[in-house]
Amino acid sequence: ISFVELGTKKIRITGGEPLVRKGVMGLFKNLGTLLSMGKLKELTLTTNGSQLERFARELYDYGVRRINVSIDTLKPKLFNELTRRGNLEKVIRSIDKALEVGLKVKINTVALKETNEYELINIMNWAHSKGCDITFIETMPLGEIDVDRTDQFLPLSKVKEEFSKHYKLSPSKHYTGGPSRYFEIQETGHRVGFITPMTHNFCELCNRVRLTCTGKLYMCLGQEDSADFRNAARSVNWKNDLK
Repeated sequence: ISFVELGTKKIRITGGEPLVRKGVMGLFKNLGTLLSMGKLKELTLTTNGSQLERFARELYDYGVRRINVSIDTLKPKLFNELTRRGNLEKVIRSIDKALEVGLKVKINTVALKETNEYELINIMNWAHSKGCDITFIETMPLGEIDVDRTDQFLPLSKVKEEFSKHYKLSPSKHYTGGPSRYFEIQETGHRVGFITPMTHNFCELCNRVRLTCTGKLYMCLGQEDSADFRNAARSVNWKNDLK
């Protein structure tokens, strides 16, 4: 609420997986109130899709209109290995449910050398066949993670070059305020984005900050510097603003 009062107009809830947190729909309901009041312009979500089928309708009712769903492979066994227990069929069913209730879905795919490298075109075709744009992301060693994927790094310049052999890519004017560079795929009528933190710095495109659930504010994912906003937020009497 404090950020909204200071001028923040767009909020994305991310994780981990936000939808597994107890009471998370209460958060979406409260933020949806800010949408209805005109204090917030957009509320979005990034999810792994495991709980999306259950909450898709409720998310839409609270004002969410677009979401990102992470899918790194369309091979069920590999999907289970990469997610360490995920069910691809369930996630695809959740995406279908989200589209059914009116949510716009974008697919996020981390490009991994020799892991999903040779199915990236198939993943894009699948996403576009559902009417979903897709963004490919270079893997990078950030934050506290359990799996080191350094040896799986795949430069997206190589991916884009391969795509260009099969499709006509035209630079897109589409811009979300984030780090992705978008291209229009003439043959499918949909967009593909590339996020390249390792091979091409995207700082000039990005206007985002990240606030963790513990109240720490990070100005950049590539930096460890942060500010503690928990105490500052607790000092603001925002509840009356929702009346």
